[in-house]
Amino acid sequence: QVQLVESGGGLVQPGGSLRLSCTASVYLHDYGIGWFRQASGKKREGVACIGSPDGWTYYKDSVKGRFTISRDVAEKMAYLQMDDLAPEDTAVYYCAVVPPSGSHIPAQSMCDPRRSPYWGQGTQVTVSS
Repeated sequence: QVQLVESGGGLVQPGGSLRLSCTASVYLHDYGIGWFRQASGKKREGVACIGSPDGWTYYKDSVKGRFTISRDVAEKMAYLQMDDLAPEDTAVYYCAVVPPSGSHIPAQSMCDPRRSPYWGQGTQVTVSS
């Protein structure tokens, strides 16, 4: 069983930055990793993902150039750096992982919420002036 805990959310003004952290109970080497968000009344969507085992990244078009996904395997951590935040980025943000299985999981596929069996509890991000 993999446990994930997100942190780093909060209230930020438009144009500001936040760095979300995901603390895992396992080393994330070769794991597929995804950051997802769910705004009120909307479906959960993948915004930034890392494929397994290649480590390639994928970003939703609306966050390209503003969000950066990364991981620190030694520290059992994954991160989502979010810059130039806008009100439409307001949502609960979740991290999710898929253990390595020997099969290739493309990064874009990792951003499908149906892919991941392990989820954190989420952290609220609110972008407002």
